[in-house]
Amino acid sequence: MATYKPVVVQAHPRLGERITQDTVYWRGYKTPVQIKEFGAVNKIDFSPVPPYNYAVTASSRIHIYGRYSQEPIKTFSRFKDAAYCGTYRDDGNLLVAGSEEGSIRLFDISGKAPLRQFDGHTKAVHVVGFLSDKYRIFSGGDDYSSNLWDIPSATEIVSYSEHTDYVRCGCASRVNADVFITGSYDHTVKLFDARTKSSVMTIEHGQPVESVLLFPSGGLLVSAGGRYVKVWDVLKGGQLLVSLKNHHKTVTCLCLNSSGQRLLSGSLDRHVKIYSTTSYKVVHSFNYATSILSLALSPEDETIVVGMTNGVLNVKHRKPEERKEKSQKKRQPAYKTYVKGRTYMPKQEDFCVSKPVKRVLRKYDKLLKSFHSSKALDAVLEPPIRLYTPEVTVAVMQELHRRGTLRSALAGRDEKQINLLLTFVARRVIEPRFTPVLVTVADMITDIYQPVVGQSAIVDRQFLRLQEAIGKEIDYQEELLEVLGMMDTLFATFTKKRATNIEENKSNGLGPLKQV
Repeated sequence: MATYKPVVVQAHPRLGERITQDTVYWRGYKTPVQIKEFGAVNKIDFSPVPPYNYAVTASSRIHIYGRYSQEPIKTFSRFKDAAYCGTYRDDGNLLVAGSEEGSIRLFDISGKAPLRQFDGHTKAVHVVGFLSDKYRIFSGGDDYSSNLWDIPSATEIVSYSEHTDYVRCGCASRVNADVFITGSYDHTVKLFDARTKSSVMTIEHGQPVESVLLFPSGGLLVSAGGRYVKVWDVLKGGQLLVSLKNHHKTVTCLCLNSSGQRLLSGSLDRHVKIYSTTSYKVVHSFNYATSILSLALSPEDETIVVGMTNGVLNVKHRKPEERKEKSQKKRQPAYKTYVKGRTYMPKQEDFCVSKPVKRVLRKYDKLLKSFHSSKALDAVLEPPIRLYTPEVTVAVMQELHRRGTLRSALAGRDEKQINLLLTFVARRVIEPRFTPVLVTVADMITDIYQPVVGQSAIVDRQFLRLQEAIGKEIDYQEELLEVLGMMDTLFATFTKKRATNIEENKSNGLGPLKQV
C-alpha cells in the first residue's frame, strides 16, 4: 500500500508591513508599566528640568512621579473636590492647578501647602498655565471666562468673557510673554494679548475644542475637537493649513516631541497617532486598552505617559542603546570543519547507512489518512486554524472535493455547525485565492440544506449574509468590467490616432529620418 501524502497547503504571497525609520524608532520602547490612580487622569505634565519628574492630576490629588518610580514621590492633596490641569513652570520650581470649586492653587515643589490661592472664577477651572515671563498665570473655567493673574500680589489683572461655553483647554506662547490661547466648547479658539482688552484673533474649529497646542516658534497653532485635528497659521490671521481626520472618536489631547518634528494626538478611540509635521501624515500609532484622556512626552522623548478614563497610567520607557563591547571569545572551529565530508560521493564498495526521517502528521492529515472526512473538516474549522490560517481549511476542502467526499463531509450537520460553515464561507468567498474552492462549497451547502431553509433563524441569517456578499462581489465585478471596457476604448482610440498620423506622414513624404 502506498504511503500517505499530506495535504499540500498552497502558499500565497502576503504584503509585508512597511518598515520605516519611524516604525523602528517608536517601537523602541519597553513593555509599558501600569499605575492605578484614584480617578480618570485629566492632565500629565513633565517638569522642564532634570530629572524630568512628571505631575499626574487625577481625582482630588496631584501626584509627582520620578522618571522610573512606580510610586508617587510627592502628593498635593489640598483640594476639596476634583483637581484639574496640574502644570509646571518653566523652571520646574512651581506647580499650578485648577479645581472644581473654582479656585486656583499655586504650589512650591519642595513644600506641601499652597503658596497662593486665586479666587475669581464662579465655576470649575479646567485650564491653568504660566505665561513665559513666569510671573503671571492664565486660567479658563466653566463660567465662560478667561482670566490673567499676577503671582506676587495674587490679584486678577484682567478677565475676558468672550467665550459662550465652557473653556476647557489653553496654552501660552513661548515667544511673546503677553500672548495666550484658550479653546472652548463653543467651537472657537481665541488668542488673547494681555495688553489689550479683548481677543486679537478668533478661529472657528467647528467642533467643541478639547485641546490646543502652539508650536515653539509661535507661528503654527494646532486645535483638536471632535474627530478632527486642525493646523492653523497664526501669522496669516488664522488660515487653515490642514485638517486631519485619522481618529474614529473625539480627540482629547495633543503633544509635540522634543524636536517639534512629530505631533502626537490621543483619542477616545484608544489610539495615539503620530504625525510628521512636514507632511502631516500618520507615521506610527499606538493602541491602548481604554479611552485616552491625557498624553505627555518627556523633554528627551525618553518616556511616553498616557492617562486613561479608567484611572490607569500607562508609562513606556525607551530601551537603552546597546553598546557593543569587544570581548575575547573563544575561537570557534573553521566553517570547513562543519561541512567536512558533505560533498563526499560514495564509492561502489561503500555501505551507506541512512537515518530514517520520521514524518509527523497533523490532526487533519491523520483523519484524512483514516478516511474520516467529516472529522477532518471539523478539525480545520476550529478557531486557531479557521481564523489565522484559512488557507489550511480551504486546502482540506479542496482535497475532500478531489476525493469526492466533500458532499458527505458537509452533510448531516446541526444548526451550530452549519452556522460555522456559512460564516467562514461568507467571509472568505470574496478573496480571490479562495473563491474557486469556496464557490463549490457554497453551492453544495445550498443544495444539501435547501429543504431546511426557514426552520432556523440563525441559518437563514447566514444564508442571507452569503447572498449579500456574493451580490456585492458581482456588482464590483460588473463595475470593473465597465471600467475595463472604457480603458480598452481609450487605448484603441490612441492606437488608431497614432496609426492615422503615421499614414499621413507617409503620404506627405515625411518618413522617419535615415542616418546618412
